[in-house]
Amino acid sequence: MRLYNEGGSPIPMTIQRSAGILLHITSLPGAHGIGTLGPEAYEFADMLCDAGITWWQLLPIGPVNPGLGYSPYASPSAFAGNPMFISVDKLTKEPWFTRKSAPSFFGDPHFVNFENVTRYLEPVLRLAFEEFTKHAAPADRAQLEQFRGRMTWVDDYALFSALSDYFKTNDWLAWDAPIRLREKGAVAAWRTKLGQAVDYHVFLQYIFFKQWRELKAYCGGKGIRLIGDIPIYITLEGADAWANPGLVDLDSSTGKPVNVAGVPPDYFSETGQRWGNPLYNWHTRDGALNREVAAWWIMRMKHLISLVDLVRIDHFRGFESYWAVPENEKTAVKGSWKKGPGRELFDMMQKEIGDLPVIAEDLGIITPAVEELRDGLTFPGMKILQFAFDHNNKNYYLPHNIKQNCVLYTGTHDNNTTNGWFYGKELNDDTRAYVIEYIGAETIHDLHMKLIRQAYRTPADLVIIPAQDILGYGEEYRMNIPGTGHGNWKWKLTGNVFTPEIIGVLRRMGQIYDRIPETELST
Repeated sequence: MRLYNEGGSPIPMTIQRSAGILLHITSLPGAHGIGTLGPEAYEFADMLCDAGITWWQLLPIGPVNPGLGYSPYASPSAFAGNPMFISVDKLTKEPWFTRKSAPSFFGDPHFVNFENVTRYLEPVLRLAFEEFTKHAAPADRAQLEQFRGRMTWVDDYALFSALSDYFKTNDWLAWDAPIRLREKGAVAAWRTKLGQAVDYHVFLQYIFFKQWRELKAYCGGKGIRLIGDIPIYITLEGADAWANPGLVDLDSSTGKPVNVAGVPPDYFSETGQRWGNPLYNWHTRDGALNREVAAWWIMRMKHLISLVDLVRIDHFRGFESYWAVPENEKTAVKGSWKKGPGRELFDMMQKEIGDLPVIAEDLGIITPAVEELRDGLTFPGMKILQFAFDHNNKNYYLPHNIKQNCVLYTGTHDNNTTNGWFYGKELNDDTRAYVIEYIGAETIHDLHMKLIRQAYRTPADLVIIPAQDILGYGEEYRMNIPGTGHGNWKWKLTGNVFTPEIIGVLRRMGQIYDRIPETELST
């Protein structure tokens, strides 16, 4: 439970002075066209340990939707795992897998081809389900049923997935009316009709979480902690909105949102970002916090905390107030601020879960009320070095202004790479000269490592560096361009790019700037 000092104020969650790397599972190198929970993940954990890195930060781990650009922030489930992460290498070594799967035809490209990965992986996963059904030992079957009983969300998700396959769309508003409206008889009838398909999707989740927990245990043994990511919003075309009537605010006649989520114009976009997600029914008609929505959020938080060691809540400011954009608007310019659930929701979470290991993503338009919510909960916020150099020495992203209780990044998945930012169109020559002068460099050689060193030197408890920045990669290897729907999330590592030299530099910086916790110094 959360601890309080004598004055009644909550004691901040403590993170030992340390460092981490931001790299999504898809971005791991791998023989099957995409990173997985297989050998490449274990090798990456070994590298982190050798480099004196304590934290591995990931993007959301849920399934992705081809129609939404394979974005991990637009998943059809807030609870399920992405089957693309399942390691074929590990899967085919299961004792019940008696046949050989088709060999992978992939090389080791810099970018994931999600369509090719799906064409390869789908037959292998279906073969695995067939093999499990025929050959699994009673103990394995019992473990799957225990998993099914513990994960109270999984049957609804599996039915949703089977229905999406049947109707060839996960837009449940296009399904037959009885099942679209979840009429009791229709739900039972479709569960029976699609029984094997439902079981298949449950099986995929069982395998995913089995492999996930094995990897987490290995990382823990190496002293590596995982940082997960919760997108604040869900998609309309997903299991959560369909299975939980009343969770989001939809028009009673059309079933579509009246208003959708987004943010007003900011650093990333002159027209704001129109995300298009439905908005939560945070409050009842009398203005009280909606207990049904709060209970769903508590279940969601508890689920992710069981999988990772620290949770980054994306768009934290939306819990204080959120930007509501009329559904018929094509940009996010015209919108209005609505009151969020505020402190009451997090107090309920803490009462149910205990101390919340949370990083608050507090970027964008941050008001004193948002800061009060974050600080009252003692959540560390985020600071971004790329936002620091506006020629204002009071800028609170500058290294000399960084406070201890925060997580400092050179950039996030939404930013350009450090080299892409510095050498590209985002900076003019005057600002480049200012950056060089600030960091006290005589040349721009290895600019990316100079900025990483600046980050390591700050008082921030935790420093997280995107893998591309450590490797000095340019703009072509950035992960995401906010406001664009396609062509993102594809970048991946190739081969052994984290050379002994790079690992040695990271470890030495960790030693010099005291970012290797004492328990890890001997490893």
